Order: sequence, then C-alpha cells, then structure tokens
Amino acid sequence: MKHEVVKGKSRSSWFSAARLVLVATLVVVPLDFGADETWGWTSLLLMALVLLVLWTIGTIQEAKPRIVWSPFYIPAVFFLLLGMMQFFTQRTLNPTSTREAVLKLTTDVILFFVVIQLFSVASIKAWRSFGLAVSLFASSLSLFSIVQFLSGDGMIYWAVNSSQGAFGPYFNRDHYAGLMEMLIPLAAAYVLSRPEGHPIRTMLSFAVLLPVVSLLLAGSRGGLISFLAEVLVFGAIIVQYVPGHARRDVATAAGLGVTVAGALFFWIAPSTITGRLATVANLKHRDEVGVADRLQISRDSLRIFRDFPWFGTGMGSFETVYPQYQSEVTDEIIDHAHNDYAEALAEAGLVGGILILTSLVTFFALAFRNLNERLKHERGWMQLGATLGCCGLLVHSLVDFNLHMPANAAWFAVCAALASMPLGSLVGVEGQRSPGDTEGDQRKRKGNPIDVAIEGAVDSLDRRGSGFGRGASCLDAEGRRRRPDRDREPDCGLR
Repeated sequence: MKHEVVKGKSRSSWFSAARLVLVATLVVVPLDFGADETWGWTSLLLMALVLLVLWTIGTIQEAKPRIVWSPFYIPAVFFLLLGMMQFFTQRTLNPTSTREAVLKLTTDVILFFVVIQLFSVASIKAWRSFGLAVSLFASSLSLFSIVQFLSGDGMIYWAVNSSQGAFGPYFNRDHYAGLMEMLIPLAAAYVLSRPEGHPIRTMLSFAVLLPVVSLLLAGSRGGLISFLAEVLVFGAIIVQYVPGHARRDVATAAGLGVTVAGALFFWIAPSTITGRLATVANLKHRDEVGVADRLQISRDSLRIFRDFPWFGTGMGSFETVYPQYQSEVTDEIIDHAHNDYAEALAEAGLVGGILILTSLVTFFALAFRNLNERLKHERGWMQLGATLGCCGLLVHSLVDFNLHMPANAAWFAVCAALASMPLGSLVGVEGQRSPGDTEGDQRKRKGNPIDVAIEGAVDSLDRRGSGFGRGASCLDAEGRRRRPDRDREPDCGLR
C-alpha cells in the first residue's frame, strides 16, 4: 500500500510538471520573434517532445493507463502522412521546405494530443491556474508591446532592427494580432468565469483591456475584422445560451470592457494607426500587400492547384513555385499566399483540402455542442474562450498566414485541443471519480505536491471570494443563484 501511494503521487507529479512545461513553452515561444527562425521552431519541437515524454512516463505509472480519444487524430495523422509521402516519394518541388513543414506540423500535432491528455485529467484548480497564467501573460506582453510602440524607435526589444510593420516581439503586426486573437478570449473567459465581485475578477479585468488596446494599436486590419467576428460570435452565444440575469451581467461586463478599451485606444493611438484601420475596406490601398493584392495572390494559388490537383506541390514549397504563376510583377518576394486555405490547396492538393475541410467540420461540431451544459462549469467557459480564439484566427487566415508562424500555430493547437475536448472526457478531475478509481486514488491525486505549489495561490484567491455575488457558472436554468455544494458541484464559481 505504501508503494501505491508513492506511485500515485509520482504519476500526478509528472502530469503537473508537463503542464508547467507547457505553460512555460507557450509563454516563451512568442517572445522569440514568434519562433520563426530555425533555432526557434526546432526548440519548440524539442519542448513538444519533452512534454510527450513527461506525459508518457506519468501514463505508464498509472494503474489503469488511459488515452482520451479525439476525432481530430485521424485527419491530423493522415495530413502528416501526406507530408511524409510528398517528401519521401519526391512529390515536392522543394524537399527541404517540405521537411521543415512536416516537422512543424509534427510539433503542433504533439501539442494537440498532449494538451487533451493533460487537461482531461486536470483538476479545476489546474484549469484556473492555466487561465490565470494566460491572463497574466496576455496583459504583460501587451503592456510591453504598447510601451515599445509608444517609444517610437521602431526596434524590437529596443535592440533589433525591424521593418515598419513590426509590433511587440513580432516582425509582422498581423502575426502579433493573431496571437492576441487567441489570448483575449481565453483571458476574458477566465475572468467571466469568476464570481461577480471576486477580487481576482476585478484585478484581471485589466488583463483583458490591455491586449485589446494593443491589438488595435498594432494596426492590423485583418486582426480588427477577426476580433469583431469573435465579439459577434460571443454575443450570439450569450443571447442564445446564457440564462436570465447572467446574460445581462455578462453582456454588461463585455460591453463595458470593449468600450473602455476602445476609448483608451483612441486616446493614445497616433493618427497613422487610426488612419490605417480606416482603410480596412479599401481594396486599392497600396502601402503594402493590400486586400486586392492578397486576392490576386489567392487566385494565382488556385492556378497552382489546377496544375497540381491531387497532392499539390509539396508542403512549404509555395515560395519556390509561386514566381512561375505570379500575375503581377513586383520586387518583393512572395513567400506565402496571404490566405492559408488557398496556400494549403496549392501545397497539399485536393487530398489535403479534404482533410482540412474534415477537420473544420469536426472542430465546429465539437466546439459548439452542448453549450447549455458547458457554460454551467468554469471549464466550459475556458473552452468557450479557446473556441472563440480559434474562430478569430480562422477568419484571419482568409487574408494572412498566421498558421505558418510557429508560435501562433502552437497556440492554435492548444486552443483547438481545449475547445474540442468533450466535457464528458474530463476524467479524474477534482470532485469527479475516474472509472476504476478508489477513494485512495482520489486522495493520491489531490495530494500531489506540485499541484499544491502551482495552484495554492489560485485556491487562496478563490477562498477570499467567499460571500461575493454570483458567477455566470453558478446559475440555474432561470438565472437564479444556485446553492453552492462542494461535493456535488465542484465547478461552481461560488465558494
């Protein structure tokens, strides 16, 4: 019996350590210019492998190892096999780029898989810790980016020369906006899942305002459209699925937050940024690659697809192939189609297009199902934030190539995993018993020292919130406050 107790603590410690490494990795990779350099994305791949090893060790030590299934595994594996087939059978016009693309895709598939496994066994405290970490990271990164922008020297970290379109740690403002499109909904969902009047909810409201302001200051027109799309989807969900008084409270909080962020933006934004955003509907704006240019590149990409219909030209080969199909002469090197979908068709052909379409249909089916039930739980609100983040980036992908930026692709994989995880797959979480668990198993899981160290601060803040108002996750079907029950309703925001 003594041996089993140690084993239980050990396996849980491995999972907790993996979650720590995951958060650290997600925080660091955007700071490395989006991990776009070779050493950046290779480091990200190595960290993904470390996460896989940590999860594997923890799983092996379980008395009854379990792997949570996701329908996404099938198209993801087949897409990887497609890239490998292109490389090993020489069905690519640039083998080196295809090899790199396959390695990057492998990184994202590993992250997607590991996140589902780790968070399916995570306690509610671990979910709160993740939400808190995302909120603090989003606010810290946006504050740095705003200060760097207002300093006006045009250099990243005040040391690295950059083009005029740089913002934050990214050389491309659109890629910074893409990251914020995922961080803002996650942070907002975490804040809204806290009880009204809770100390951490009040403090972290600031963590949502700063990223919104920084997204607008970046001057990304695609980012602005994508953020508005997220707001519209969020509003529709609130109207449809959030009951009674909670709907009014959430709508008021969200509306006030957007209003304050907008006012702060117009107060500090220079005229060049407001003028740039005002050209969002101008197809002929020529200061850089405009909307008309992007549409033309997309049409040219479809011509590539017409000549290589089944398997494409090879993943990562767009820059090599495009000059032969370029319809407008320019001195600039076109390395991406500024439309992830058109580029995917050109590089992966009809086979890749079918796999992507299958993945999109599966994502929307999983991410938006059972919202009535999900939004009764804190985890459900976090999943909603991840869903909105994915939706924003998918919209942005119509006019840009955020998914080819390794840091953004990694965050997208994490958000997709959280969003598509069925609520019923959350096995072994605090307050719920896994199949085959004994009372001793639950005590072992809760006694993990790493979990205690990571989650203690969050737990203490939750206890400080006792006696405050209702949270959106603690209301009945009529919108009335439910009586908190620690044993039966461990997810309730009331303490």
